[in-house]
Amino acid sequence: MRPSSRRLVLAGALVTGLVAGVAALPLALRDAPAAGPGAGTGPGTVTVTGPRLTGRATLPADRLGPVPPEGQLPGLSGAVAEPDGTLRVLPDSGREGGDAEDVELRIDHVRVDWGGGGAPGALEVLGHVRLSDPDRHLGSALVDGTPARRLTGADLDVGAVQRAPDGSFWLGDARRPSLLHVDADGRVLQPPVRFPPGSSPQQAGREDEGAGTAPDGGFEAVAASPDGHHLYPVLAAAPAGEEDPRRRLVAELDTRTGAFTDRTWTYRVDTDANRVADAQMTGSGQLLVLERDDLEGAAAVTRRLYTVDLGRTEESGVLAKELHADLLAVDDPDGTAGTGAAGAPDQPAGPRTAETFAVLPDGQLAVAGAAAEAEAEIAGRPGTPGDLELLRLDPDAERWQTLNRVPVLAHRGASGQRPEHTLAAYALAIRQCADVIEPDVVPTRDGVLVARHENEISGTTDVASRPEFADRRTTRTIDGRRVTGWFTEDFTLAELRTLRAVERVPDIRPENTRFDGLYPVPTLAEVLDLARHSRTCAGEPVGVAPETKHPSYFDSIGLSLEEPLLAELAAAGLDTEDAPVVVQSFETANLRELARRAPVGLAQLVGCSGAPQDLAQAGDGRTYRDLVSPDGLREIATYADSVALCKDVMIPRQPDGTLGQPTAVVEDAHRAGLTVVGWSFRVENEYLPAELDSSADPAADGDMAAEVRVFLDAGMDQVFSDNPDVAVAAVAGAR
Repeated sequence: MRPSSRRLVLAGALVTGLVAGVAALPLALRDAPAAGPGAGTGPGTVTVTGPRLTGRATLPADRLGPVPPEGQLPGLSGAVAEPDGTLRVLPDSGREGGDAEDVELRIDHVRVDWGGGGAPGALEVLGHVRLSDPDRHLGSALVDGTPARRLTGADLDVGAVQRAPDGSFWLGDARRPSLLHVDADGRVLQPPVRFPPGSSPQQAGREDEGAGTAPDGGFEAVAASPDGHHLYPVLAAAPAGEEDPRRRLVAELDTRTGAFTDRTWTYRVDTDANRVADAQMTGSGQLLVLERDDLEGAAAVTRRLYTVDLGRTEESGVLAKELHADLLAVDDPDGTAGTGAAGAPDQPAGPRTAETFAVLPDGQLAVAGAAAEAEAEIAGRPGTPGDLELLRLDPDAERWQTLNRVPVLAHRGASGQRPEHTLAAYALAIRQCADVIEPDVVPTRDGVLVARHENEISGTTDVASRPEFADRRTTRTIDGRRVTGWFTEDFTLAELRTLRAVERVPDIRPENTRFDGLYPVPTLAEVLDLARHSRTCAGEPVGVAPETKHPSYFDSIGLSLEEPLLAELAAAGLDTEDAPVVVQSFETANLRELARRAPVGLAQLVGCSGAPQDLAQAGDGRTYRDLVSPDGLREIATYADSVALCKDVMIPRQPDGTLGQPTAVVEDAHRAGLTVVGWSFRVENEYLPAELDSSADPAADGDMAAEVRVFLDAGMDQVFSDNPDVAVAAVAGAR
């Protein structure tokens, strides 16, 4: 056995090898009586906490307009709760260059009827204050040329609101990094306070966005200390020219002096396109941060609340963050969400968009989204605007979760329902209760590891449609095969990030093509961060199984995979013996090297036919068939923890396409002390044995769950699947 073989508990399954153990529930869990009342309690269940929808209020879209009638609200961009549970909210400022100059800026005071019994409630406007600058603190000409100088969305884009103990308000400017102080009647009290201190004052209504900030890179998020003495605004986007595009600066303003202090912190978003949409302080130094992307409905990837302690940083100096609530994974036992976003069948129960939130007096959250059209378009109803929606969530609601009886590994993410190797596919897999996500890794020209199935990317990105990269098309010999196309090693990371993912097999998965062009190619660092900032459905750390692609080839061109892989694992704190990580390879030499250099788990991948490329190049005549002989498996066990087998190696197909009899490989692997993982289980008829096809249509869904159960009965320990949701249901029904 490999000396560094590890054991840990992951997602309730005690495992070695790929997720570290023999795939079986711990006896204490398997035989435990039900731990309490409620549906789903019993053996193999645990209690977990997560967001639950407890109320919903809406305002119909047909009542919205560029100039809302008295007492009506457009979308919301800021909110803060009052002690009595009412809300002070900022209506959206409109679209700059569009209807913004017709929207009067104001702060509305609203009472929310949260509904009940699954029925939505409504919003009642109790009053409002209009923002104005009669004392000319903003300096420049405003849209309103009268002495009242009422502010419009063309003058300022206010994106956050906090109320001071004296009843005045502090507002964040979403276009520019500045804070505006107005009295209880909405009257501007002083010129905007610019960040960083000492920068030139920003005139309202000017096109200049301010040196050092990206357009729309102002303060959409502003938190206030419990005593009201300090504000903590967060830049929504990275400053222009920032070397790390994921960096977001947190500043501190002393409300007693009206000036920024010299203290700043760095918050790092999950991916560079994400925005910090809002923040609230829940205690001394404790922030709740709303991080989101700009996608809506089923296309959304990130809509998360993270807990941040200003006194705790990671080794890199960025603020440590922990997942507080994934708003795309909201429990809705009473059906409060209704039909979802504009009828989209896979729209989650959480908010359609997430623009702002407030912490209610009882600790629940009020989350608001802007009225939007994109989710209706993705549901096939273009031009249909979404209703304004305000949701009430209990972020720490308890529920019972059934444990996966064997670990489920998401093959390239939930690649059966999203374009493979995208953060969207990985995040969906986690929500579907996968225990492990799998990124294949290849390098860019500048040595950054990214997630792609192959280094040739014409089938998984839109590169072929990009005229600026037409001259990059070339022919390479990869592992003895001549391949023509575009290759990651010919692109810098910056160039590769301009591309967008597309569905690799559109004829088999036409539904996935609706997401074509939405998602960038993720870096391995982003995938690792997504995993370590997430939790499985059972509340455990999410495992990661990076596969090193073509290691001998990349060694030959000076782009070795192992060194940057180990560096990324170390940077993420995932290079320890108990980290939920396993590195995979179809070759043997780089696994042997990694076994000497790192304590992480290792898996020998075994193809359906052929031989490891490193052995072929060395003149070693052994094939994958030799590797799975009893002697070959014992040798694998000297450097790896598990063996990941092509399904046909375990149960070959008959000439008619049906399943044959199991081979001895699984039993031999177990005798060698190896965990057996099977790949890859896919729901479409194209990939299933003939007896489990549902029809002659290769793209139609067959009975993948039955196939999984056959292989589990044959002794397979863990499941690689493009369809984690189906795999989870299959292992739940396994004997």
